[in-house]
Amino acid sequence: MNLHQLLVVIDPTQEAQPALERAAWLARNTGAALELLVCEFEPALDNSLLFDEQQTEQARTALLAHRLARLEELAAPLRAEGLSVQIEARWGKPLHRTILARVEELKPDLVFKAAHSHSLLKRLLLTNTCWQLLRHCPAPLWLVHHGPWQGQRLCAALDPLHSADKSAHLDHRLIAAARELAGRLQLDAHYLHCYAPLPRSLVFDAELVATYDAYVERGNRQHRQAFEQLLAPYAVPSSHRHLEQGYPEELIPRFVRDRQIDLLLMGVVARGHLDNALIGNSAERVLEAVECDLLVLR
Repeated sequence: MNLHQLLVVIDPTQEAQPALERAAWLARNTGAALELLVCEFEPALDNSLLFDEQQTEQARTALLAHRLARLEELAAPLRAEGLSVQIEARWGKPLHRTILARVEELKPDLVFKAAHSHSLLKRLLLTNTCWQLLRHCPAPLWLVHHGPWQGQRLCAALDPLHSADKSAHLDHRLIAAARELAGRLQLDAHYLHCYAPLPRSLVFDAELVATYDAYVERGNRQHRQAFEQLLAPYAVPSSHRHLEQGYPEELIPRFVRDRQIDLLLMGVVARGHLDNALIGNSAERVLEAVECDLLVLR
């Protein structure tokens, strides 16, 4: 996983910038360059009847200049540390398309964006912009939680039997990314695969009812063998391999919480076309329920 160029989406409406904090931490540890991107759009300055074309353009320019000044304030202390920091302000809507346009131009190795935190549940609250980036961003996307960052543990959620229509290549990309981050950032890397057999209460086939225990054991063996085979080429200690039985949308958030995971790596597959694409019900529920940062590879 290359870590040379990081793109950080700045929220101009907020004072705190957790995405920048996380990206700066990564840049300090890897020497990566940063670009701070702010995207602005004001409906009153879009084909407004109140101003002529020249006045409208001047107002937009002034607003973007104000945003650039704010970016300079954020960039200055980082440059003083010796980090390479560029700034960029763009006009456009919707937000995700403006971000994606810059991603296509810059081709960053990672895109950072803050996700909002639900104050009661302490989980990520993914906005429509987050979902659209998850569906369409060609670069790995790091969604940043607003909670405290310990920077100690990461976990890659794997699916060796590809029940979520993921290719084997995506699992190996997740493992490679986890190993790269663990090595360069001194993070403790864990690898998790969870699965759920068909519940007995939903079995209506008489033959399967009679052999249900054997069916469950056969499934356990199949998942265990696939998980071990996936990790076989990598030097992963048994204490860091976690094969768990349960529904991913329930087990993964609990695992993250109990193990105090700081960063969860997941692979998602966009389905459908254009803005109606879905990532998959299980993946969507997992992404909405975790209480840590997310690094998503499409």
